[in-house]
Amino acid sequence: MINLANYNQQDLEKFFIDSGEKSFRAVQVIKWIHHEGITDFNAMTNLSLALREKLSSCAVIEFPSIVSEQVSKDGTYKWLFRLHDNNHIEAVFIPEKNRGTLCLSSQIGCSLACGFCATATIGLKRNLQLGEIIGQLWMVTKRFSKEGFGTPRIITNVVLMGMGEPLLNFDNVVMAMDIMMSDNGYGLSKYRVTLSTAGIIPAILKLREVNEASLAVSLHAPNDELRNKLMPINRKYPLNELMKVCKNYFKDPRRAVTFEYVMIDKVNDSEQHAHQLIKLVQGIRCKINLIPFNPFPGSKFRCSNTEAIERFRNILLKAGINTITRKTRGSDIKASCGQLIASSIE
Repeated sequence: MINLANYNQQDLEKFFIDSGEKSFRAVQVIKWIHHEGITDFNAMTNLSLALREKLSSCAVIEFPSIVSEQVSKDGTYKWLFRLHDNNHIEAVFIPEKNRGTLCLSSQIGCSLACGFCATATIGLKRNLQLGEIIGQLWMVTKRFSKEGFGTPRIITNVVLMGMGEPLLNFDNVVMAMDIMMSDNGYGLSKYRVTLSTAGIIPAILKLREVNEASLAVSLHAPNDELRNKLMPINRKYPLNELMKVCKNYFKDPRRAVTFEYVMIDKVNDSEQHAHQLIKLVQGIRCKINLIPFNPFPGSKFRCSNTEAIERFRNILLKAGINTITRKTRGSDIKASCGQLIASSIE
């Protein structure tokens, strides 16, 4: 049986044409799936009975299933998903006063071996399929719409910042973001869908040409020597080359790249590091998110203290760089940045 959850609109159009049907059936089915949350062909009432029977005989629409749901004391949600091959991934929802951000995974594990990230400790198992990426959004949307759920939760923003390096699963991630931003899908603004990358330069250049989502770059160090230690990918794509790409990434000069910078005690949080960071991003329209390091078992790092983070932030602000300190959310359920490892299966 074919799983149509792994088909984007173009693939669905080809599927229907090859089946002797009109291409517009693709839009009808996509709307049933992503607007109405329907995966049963028999419930798609604007399709003919004959077509519904044909689809039921050769295809399915299946997404990952939710194994467990945890709710943090601060209101953050974390879900463990089971995939068709019994692998597992995690997704996180962060509610705030005026928005709700859903953090999605793009791979099972990760190959980049960043020293401050729990996901890196399990290595890379495989890329997620299109249906497994967009399925996290579909399942959470469905979960929040259930009668009796309680306080309504609205997903206003989606970030590809969960397990994995999104740009190493380029095609499936881009197709998923296209569905998120399509009027036939979830209708999210390009400003409200963000891809976070460790800096895969060829893929960043390719992404610039095919998708208008917002871009976040995991920086975490202001010089090559330190970044080589924290993020081995820097040896292949060093900071000087990465900054050139970031400077010219957005065709709209009003848009800014976000740089993510995890604050690690006595590693990258000194005043000297702050001044190096200012010099590094000079001339780039950007904002910087300072992320307090979130511990995980086996890590040798500790989070910078509050005073060090505040001092670091003030140096950047004084230099005219838009800088915020990201509030740690969901740490009591291991849902914070860098903690996702799908360990709840234990």
